[in-house]
Amino acid sequence: MVTFSAAVRPLVSHLQRQLVRHGRSHRITAVRRCNLTACSSKYVLSQMHPMWQGPLAVPGGDRQSPIDIVVRKSVFDSKLKPLETEYDPQTCQQIWNNGYSFLVEYDDTTDKSTLKGGPLQDRFRLCQFHFHWGESNSWGSEHTVDRRLFPAELHLVHWNSDKYRLFEEAVMEDNGLAVIGVFLKVGKRHEGLQKLVDALPAIRHKGSVVEFTRFDPGCLLPTNTDDYWTYHGSLTTPPLNESVTWIVMKQHIEVSHDQLAVFRSLLFTSAEEEVQKSMVNNFRVQQPLRGRTVRSSFTPFLQEAPPAEGH
Repeated sequence: MVTFSAAVRPLVSHLQRQLVRHGRSHRITAVRRCNLTACSSKYVLSQMHPMWQGPLAVPGGDRQSPIDIVVRKSVFDSKLKPLETEYDPQTCQQIWNNGYSFLVEYDDTTDKSTLKGGPLQDRFRLCQFHFHWGESNSWGSEHTVDRRLFPAELHLVHWNSDKYRLFEEAVMEDNGLAVIGVFLKVGKRHEGLQKLVDALPAIRHKGSVVEFTRFDPGCLLPTNTDDYWTYHGSLTTPPLNESVTWIVMKQHIEVSHDQLAVFRSLLFTSAEEEVQKSMVNNFRVQQPLRGRTVRSSFTPFLQEAPPAEGH
């Protein structure tokens, strides 16, 4: 198994462990009421992770995530560039069940796996990716498009290595993080994902870590990465820092129902706990846009108005 120093692991992962440890005794309530029926129901909230037991010590500010992307209100920005991803599968190190999701972690001490372009002016290093999912195929994604929910959402987390030395520094600053969000839809089996799915039973319980190498995260991106929405937001787990440039892909990827079932077979709980709790509904509820602009790299509506007569 690959060992790692706690001093260089992502701050989010550390705080997730602390919040899970201290959050079990409270009643589960929504941080803010969700405007979507599926994720605001008392039943779903009762199944959510103890992290969202309230009230939060750090409730967040005015640029919180996730949000509902309203297509007609998104603003086309012709200056948005195509994304440039260069991922080295050799930097993949391990999978960790942190009690909230599972993290596939990468060596981020060098610029071997990076993200550039898009809305970004700097180079960002990949440090990990993880998923959010629901207990059924009716919900699970954190972001939505015109209130449409997806069964799961992938987040590839990068930090600004041009400006900062460590993730822990970048997470505290504006323009510190860049997260690619990809929606998952139930359909055909995703061949690239299967290697990861096969490894998940080994980390069923919270705190489990196994070596996982030579995995190319680029295989989880949709075929079209030129079309995306972007906005300024936050981490969707405490400490909820508003340091994230979100890049949400327009095109989803397909995974099979059986592959998602393996996600749902994981546990929020450790092997020593008497009551075992399935790892489902590990998403944050929707947050208000509060005047922010969601930009798009593509024109939402392809039809153009016909030219006026005589022109």
